[in-house]
Amino acid sequence: MGAICDVSLPTFMLTHWCRDRTRGPRFGLPETVRSQTKDTAEAVGLYDRGVIAPGYLADLNVIDFDRLKLKVPYMVYDLPTGARRLMQDADGYVATLKSGRVIYREGHATSALPGRLVRGRQPAPQPRTQK
Repeated sequence: MGAICDVSLPTFMLTHWCRDRTRGPRFGLPETVRSQTKDTAEAVGLYDRGVIAPGYLADLNVIDFDRLKLKVPYMVYDLPTGARRLMQDADGYVATLKSGRVIYREGHATSALPGRLVRGRQPAPQPRTQK
């Protein structure tokens, strides 16, 4: 028993379809980032993320686009009962921020754990009223 969770797809989209493709047109970087952030968040009812704006969650990836590269996949056996899962690391992710705090730097976890369990839809932040 095992699992494959292809979380390498966003990196492949950026490297192959936006940067490295030689046959046919490349995808636009802004459109691809929007489809992986705002559009995906809205599709699953998470209206409090996916854009950089006041009141929204500050969840960001800082990416060195020229250095972005998928590494060779490998197997780990860390699921319950020792079940396996396929992993794939990447270079080029400078930092990952969750709620404005750095949780990964150059592929290594920091001690920050600002996340929380999300249950169901999340409403968009209410616009601030000026006084």
